[in-house]
Amino acid sequence: MLYVMRHGKTDWNLLYKLQGSVDVPLNDMGRKMAAAAAEEYKNVNFDICYSSPLSRAHETAKILLSGRAVPIITDCRLKEMSFGIYEGSEHVFDHPEWPVYTLFKNPDLYIPPQGAESFEDLFKRVGDFLNSVIKKELEEKKDILIVAHGALNSAIITMVKKLALKDFWSFGIPNCKLIPLGDSI
Repeated sequence: MLYVMRHGKTDWNLLYKLQGSVDVPLNDMGRKMAAAAAEEYKNVNFDICYSSPLSRAHETAKILLSGRAVPIITDCRLKEMSFGIYEGSEHVFDHPEWPVYTLFKNPDLYIPPQGAESFEDLFKRVGDFLNSVIKKELEEKKDILIVAHGALNSAIITMVKKLALKDFWSFGIPNCKLIPLGDSI
């Protein structure tokens, strides 16, 4: 079974700042969320965990799996989508003129701004990870956890569920909630 989870809260989450590939750490609330998730999901089996190398996701995985003999492997293909010059911007939803507003409201119309990652590039690296790592693990009947980020996890869900790009955000990606995706990709 494949599961995904988004990291716990950060100070930037609370300020409604776009994090992207910036390595923003968990705050105390995020650590408490991860600890609560560890308790909530203590009876869910995981054979292996793959994590984004960004500290907010990696620390969430470590807290979640504390006391379990589950290896946590970081993979750079699980980093959050880069939002280019808009990383660190606050209150994106107050700025319909920004391209990143379109990313969240009409993803099928998104044109990446300077330095930002396109959906094509995001799906290429996520697809490479799923096909080269996760597919084999699922064929071996392993229970796999991926701890990453909102857009990254949405890309995984979109690919696994074969959703249209317009439905990219349709699952919602709450912090520290386990989302089961099935046993095949």
